[in-house]
Amino acid sequence: MGKTSQYVSRQPDEHGIIAWSDEDNAVWHDLVKRQLEIIPGKACDEFMHGLDLLQLPQDRIPQLHEINQVLEATTGWQVAQVPALIPFDEFFRLLANKQFPVATFIRTREEFDYLQEPDIFHEIFGHCPLLTNPAFAHFTHQYGKLGLHASPKERVYLARLYWFTVEFGLLNTADGLRIYGGGILSSPGETEYALYSDQPERKPLAPLDALRTPYRIDIMQPIYYTLESTQQLFDIAQLDIMALVQEAMELGLFEPKFPPKPKTEVA
Repeated sequence: MGKTSQYVSRQPDEHGIIAWSDEDNAVWHDLVKRQLEIIPGKACDEFMHGLDLLQLPQDRIPQLHEINQVLEATTGWQVAQVPALIPFDEFFRLLANKQFPVATFIRTREEFDYLQEPDIFHEIFGHCPLLTNPAFAHFTHQYGKLGLHASPKERVYLARLYWFTVEFGLLNTADGLRIYGGGILSSPGETEYALYSDQPERKPLAPLDALRTPYRIDIMQPIYYTLESTQQLFDIAQLDIMALVQEAMELGLFEPKFPPKPKTEVA
């Protein structure tokens, strides 16, 4: 992905077990405890059901084989241990093989509230519950297969569809607006902001629009796209997404709804 990380993923032993430190486990406990207090009534039912299935421990970071037992039994997926950052080729290859990449490090206290890199809390807590959902799992699998064979420029457009669904998607339900995006559900601030702030736009998802919408990873999102049900993800996966990517490339991007990222001064 062309970036370096200050974090180093922990390697499993010959039995696949990762030896987490007491501080690692304490950070996990505090992150999970905080988010479990926030998401009831905000996360979609499918996410909460997935959490029930996973039965994530709160006092320690789960071992990957514990997650795999549940995912394999529900949708045939698994998680795969990866370094802190991986190339896009490897990311798409894993998804195409129903393996969700999980970087085996956890954030420090200094970055407790916000971390740009996806750590094990973001990947396990934010994404794995919905990987027990057949429609979500199918969409993610199809996305991986498309990305594996896409050109670098096509992948940039595909990334926007992933961003506005898997990471930052909202769901209209009979009980009101709910969250299914893992990028929101692993962030206490964005969990509140995405549902209740009057600042962002919330629009029904049209895949072509999502492909053309710029985003920044380091701000609260100025726009969220909504679905009527998780079944829509299955329906989107059946579309000719690459034809939509070509159309998006021809039409070009929408005007960004955010200011340019400030340039860091070089001493």
